[in-house]
Amino acid sequence: MNYRKINNLMGWLTGAIAYIVYLLTMEPTTSFWDCGEFASCAYKVEVGHSPGAPFFMLLQRFFSLFTGGAMTAQPSAKAVVLINSFSALTSGLTILFLFWTITHLAKKLMVKEGDEPDGKNIALIMGAGMVGALAYTFSDTFWFSAVEAEVYATSSFFTAFVFWAIMKWENIADKRYSDRWLVLICYMMGLSVGVHLLNLLTIPALAMVYYFKRYKPTTTGAIGAFLIGCVFLALVQFGILQGIPVLASKFDLMFVNGFGLPFDTGAVFLILLIVALLVWLLIWAKRKGHYLLHTGVLCITFVIIGFSSYLTAIIRSRADVPIDMTNPDNAMSLTSYISRDQFGQQPLLFGPDFNTPVTGYDKKGNTYDKSKKNGKDYYEAVGKKIEPKFDGGRFFPRIWDNNDPSHVQFYRNYLGLGPNDDPSSADNFKFFFNYQLNWMWWRYFMWNYVGRENDVEGQGDARAGNWISGIKPIDQFFGRGDIDKMGDGMSNNKARNELYFLPFILGILGLVYQFNRNRKDGIIVFLLFFFTGIAVVLYLNNTPLQPRERDYAYAGSTYAYAIWIGLGVLMVAEWMQRAVKGASSAYLATGLCLLTVPVLMAAKEWDDHDRSKKYLARDSAYNVLESCEPNAILFTFGDNDTYPLWYLQEIEGVRSDVRIVNLSLLGIDWYIDQLNYKINKADVVPMMWQKQHYVGDRRNFLRVMPNPQIPQNQYINLTDICKFMISDDPNSKVQVSADGETSNYIPTKNFYVPTLSKAELVKNGMAKAEDTARITNEMKFTMGKDYADKSDLTVLNIVAAIAQQGWTRPIYFGGGLPGDNYQGMQDYLKMEGMVYRLVPYKVVDPANAAASAQRGEMGFVDADKSFNLFTKTYRWGGGERNDVYFDEKNKIMFTSYRNNVSRIAAELSRQNRQKDAEAVMDVVDKNITQAAYAYNPYLLQGFDPSAYFMAGGCYQIGYVKKGREITMKLVKNLEADVNWILTLKDDAKESMASDVQRDISIMSMLGNMAKGSGDNATATELEQKVNMLAQKVSKQINMQAFQQQQQQQGQ
Repeated sequence: MNYRKINNLMGWLTGAIAYIVYLLTMEPTTSFWDCGEFASCAYKVEVGHSPGAPFFMLLQRFFSLFTGGAMTAQPSAKAVVLINSFSALTSGLTILFLFWTITHLAKKLMVKEGDEPDGKNIALIMGAGMVGALAYTFSDTFWFSAVEAEVYATSSFFTAFVFWAIMKWENIADKRYSDRWLVLICYMMGLSVGVHLLNLLTIPALAMVYYFKRYKPTTTGAIGAFLIGCVFLALVQFGILQGIPVLASKFDLMFVNGFGLPFDTGAVFLILLIVALLVWLLIWAKRKGHYLLHTGVLCITFVIIGFSSYLTAIIRSRADVPIDMTNPDNAMSLTSYISRDQFGQQPLLFGPDFNTPVTGYDKKGNTYDKSKKNGKDYYEAVGKKIEPKFDGGRFFPRIWDNNDPSHVQFYRNYLGLGPNDDPSSADNFKFFFNYQLNWMWWRYFMWNYVGRENDVEGQGDARAGNWISGIKPIDQFFGRGDIDKMGDGMSNNKARNELYFLPFILGILGLVYQFNRNRKDGIIVFLLFFFTGIAVVLYLNNTPLQPRERDYAYAGSTYAYAIWIGLGVLMVAEWMQRAVKGASSAYLATGLCLLTVPVLMAAKEWDDHDRSKKYLARDSAYNVLESCEPNAILFTFGDNDTYPLWYLQEIEGVRSDVRIVNLSLLGIDWYIDQLNYKINKADVVPMMWQKQHYVGDRRNFLRVMPNPQIPQNQYINLTDICKFMISDDPNSKVQVSADGETSNYIPTKNFYVPTLSKAELVKNGMAKAEDTARITNEMKFTMGKDYADKSDLTVLNIVAAIAQQGWTRPIYFGGGLPGDNYQGMQDYLKMEGMVYRLVPYKVVDPANAAASAQRGEMGFVDADKSFNLFTKTYRWGGGERNDVYFDEKNKIMFTSYRNNVSRIAAELSRQNRQKDAEAVMDVVDKNITQAAYAYNPYLLQGFDPSAYFMAGGCYQIGYVKKGREITMKLVKNLEADVNWILTLKDDAKESMASDVQRDISIMSMLGNMAKGSGDNATATELEQKVNMLAQKVSKQINMQAFQQQQQQQGQ
């Protein structure tokens, strides 16, 4: 066989290996984060979150059709398997094109242009391709995305394809019609925009390939080509992707409001105008012989054709599909959708620090909503685009976010700034290099090719989320301590992958080899590496305390580095030739590199990337939905609280009668609009207010301003308050600005809601007859804030409307919501398994009130229903097995089960149902195994007290045997944590003195609980452990000085 056939065959073989690996390790159902949303939107062609991924949805939709049910939108659990397998397929194709890219570059290093490689060189080139491609196959970040329904696998495919395609063009650039490949690349880029924008970052590297091939390289020329590539990148992103929708919105506004024509007339006119202009330019350039202009216009035309997939967002939004994020059903809202207006903007080159004073607000342009005027279509101005004005700013702002107080505190702590210290430019650069560049990019890069400590999301401490190599002296030098001394779930964390620097070193060899042999290609690969890594860091300008790790955003840089890993084989072979002559050196180099890099990576990474038996996202959503009564309204908050529920309802058809209301979206008018129409089997959500009350900027924010006519110690009917807040009567408003602007306000924070009699509560199943003696038959509450945003107001409107209807519609809150989302109604929440039902009464339990408040518990417990849910209904997603891996975000779900069951068991015990109390504790202990989630409080970011609550819950109900069992497991891990801290460097030990103090204090408290339950043997054992550990610590950490420092800070 000749080189071409061998190259094709080996490429397909390598891609097939990757594809099979991903199919074998693929999650068989939905995953957490955006996967549930993407799968749901694909199945019914719905509209996902801004800026959308319409072409991705269409591709996934095509795959889902093979289940049959998708044709008629019937429920089908098999659909998500095919949707996930699409990610596996595109990931396998990514590896295929990566292989061909590496062999193309390797061949240029080994063989003169036009010559055919001999057998030895063919073996070496194929070896380079396999090593580099398989290294990326088994890399941490890429493998994670390859086995779920996310956009990043498909985005990587487009990146791999266009980079390979420019290499293909390079091979035939001197032939007729070769530039068709450039047009194809632009078309694929246009399509890729409908998946993710990351693909555009290849443009500068592609421009350099074109320049080096078509022109005689000079320094000035190379700089010019690079700048032209950057300009073309900006043209595509800002001129086409954002510019065309902006122009369309302006044209439509002019045609509709100015000329009195129907909606969309201006947008259609602009499209026709662009088509006519492009056709005229193509014809004129062809006639005049302007080849470059003709090719350039053709390329832009095909980018626009690819971009046209966004028309599906408009079409499906107009169908009022169940998931219709941002409601982009016209040119106006599509502009906001693509520009991500919902998420705000971050400064890039110039902007404020986190403490720069805001001096005012600029109102720049209007926001519009579709309306009617004199019977004709009309865009009504419903608000202003508001931007804050700052008292100054600085170049390169990196510590800019003051929207979240925790971010401000993080900046000060990280940079060592006092409460009144102002940051400097040096602080901004320090944060950029140490946090954004090092922690938010380089750390992720090292995970992939050096090793990873564990799956716990960290913020710079030694315990969580660092890179490690597995070479102990190096790891300890970088402050990791002796990881083997960590407790269960940490020392043996499946995400602990030690690669011993081997992939990284091989990549360095490849980089050096390529730059020495072919500097031009080295520059091209470096530009790909830079723009998909460091440039992304610069552009995103990330804030600290991200809700999850963001390594997926930088997958392109690990892709580029995999090219160098492959080329590193060539240098290894060159060294081997000194000892082994002939073709044997090629085979030995390939074999050695395969074993020490991709095979090693596969062996280390497999256990934490195998999701083939994991059902936790799906089962957690199932448990929440099955906890709700029929036709319920369920308030959720975060992505993981909401998207799996959408998946179950939209694809599997489970409990589609439950109306999910996401509180993080509830402050936006388009989302409130959607509550007014029925979705699947779920009824509309009743509210006191109408669209004219909340559209646009109306009532975005209302302050609490005491009204002299209302006694502030008096509770006012919530219905009357809602009517007052939406009234247009001047007497219900106050002046809020010097220019005479007025706004509604909230006249008191004290509300009451009409309730039902005890007999009615029992009759409709909201309360049990035996509880009536403990029921306080009233619903009075105090809002905890001095203001209410639109989301808060909507919740209050819904509660008032439901109360007016006699509480015939159940209202639930999911667990884990921020406290202020309950609007002060926590006392009226009844725990039913994993959800909290809002009821118009509360149960008073003085005996447990103090302990419950100390633990932050809300409301009271429906013991019967909760017991039945935990023991008969709930599913555990694989947590009952010992061979399923759960990462940190999965374990958060397990934490909720452990926290809730302790409280349920306590209520059962109070009712003298001891066997049931013990049984429900056993159910959770059995179905969340130690392999799934060990009793170790440090397996989550920060500190997880759920194991402590489990142990305490057992002791509280007199289940001493189980209490001791859990206690000793927890103590073992607390003890291990202290011993690990003592292996750190001195300064790190001192910085973690608070953790040591907490570990020892918890051990002491566990001993007290054991003693209080009559378990004197455990109490004595723990007392001895505490004393021994305290003595050991005192020799290495000055705990007395630490405690004095804490007292001073407290003062």
